[in-house]
Amino acid sequence: MTYKPTITNDEANALPAAQFRGEIIIVDSDDQVEAMCQYLSEQPILGFDTETRPSFKSGVSNRVALLQLSSSERCYLIRLCRIKLHTPILKILCNPDILKIGADVKGDMHSLHQLRNFNEQGFVDLQRIAIDWGVEEKSLRKMSAIVLGKRVSKAQRLSNWEASQLTPQQQLYAATDAWICIKIYKKLLASPKPQSNQ
Repeated sequence: MTYKPTITNDEANALPAAQFRGEIIIVDSDDQVEAMCQYLSEQPILGFDTETRPSFKSGVSNRVALLQLSSSERCYLIRLCRIKLHTPILKILCNPDILKIGADVKGDMHSLHQLRNFNEQGFVDLQRIAIDWGVEEKSLRKMSAIVLGKRVSKAQRLSNWEASQLTPQQQLYAATDAWICIKIYKKLLASPKPQSNQ
């Protein structure tokens, strides 16, 4: 299986949409953290992403509002604008035995480190590994289009992630962004690398 290095926006837009069809759980109170972390700690691989309310003023940035951690069947949307980045959550992020798959992990970590300092381990950045399979695109949307043949919607990206309630569209968008990272990672691993990248 060889992947195209790049794809146009029009080509990506013509593909069928990828959508997470599992369970989505919003975590916005402290008493939900223990059960969530119990589940997440038993997963060998998680999809990972964050969302931040966009700032439309130059030089002004907001704190990270949402942390998404997803298995293949269940995605937790952790509202960091409502609860702290609790120590049990950090244990997941620092556990080298739980693979966390994301895109632009460095950018997400920069946001999370503004809340608490911790030593993350067990992360895989799709932007860094996809090139081994000849994929030159860096956006999650285009990596999904090339590797999975599925389009990831970006319609909610600039919505208000600190809203009192997340809309169903926001929930699905956020869950899909984390979950799709697992799908891309597994598909890449199941594909032989091009000879020149062996």
